[in-house]
Amino acid sequence: MAQSSPLTTLIELAERMTDEAAAKLGLAIRSCDELEQKLNLLKKYRDDYSLKMQAELKVGRNMQHIRNFQLFLGKIDDAIKGQQLLVISAQQRVLVARQNWQDQERKRMSYSTLEVRAEKVQQKKEARRDQRQNDEHGTRQAFFKR
Repeated sequence: MAQSSPLTTLIELAERMTDEAAAKLGLAIRSCDELEQKLNLLKKYRDDYSLKMQAELKVGRNMQHIRNFQLFLGKIDDAIKGQQLLVISAQQRVLVARQNWQDQERKRMSYSTLEVRAEKVQQKKEARRDQRQNDEHGTRQAFFKR
């Protein structure tokens, strides 16, 4: 089992790296969700404000008042565009974090597979050694019984 000690160390390191990658992925997902929620709130606010402006148009407000509504809607639209860029950037970070986690998980699983193979090789060696000892013991017993 001395051969699996460095492998065990690699597996532990890979598990730690996988856990860290998973934590970063979780943070990226939460951040993206929060940014998407803010975007949805901005869109809802814009829709509500637009409905309010339409109601004001029906009442017959003066042009300055309507112009102020339009300017404010333009600012909301700019905020929505900015928030959309933030969401896109956050989605990219999620993709990168997910890929990193998958890479780390793949590495961890590879090391685990190597460990299983090493254990099987060691078990075969021990089984052969035990079989040889049993054969030698049986041969000695047969020899001494004569």
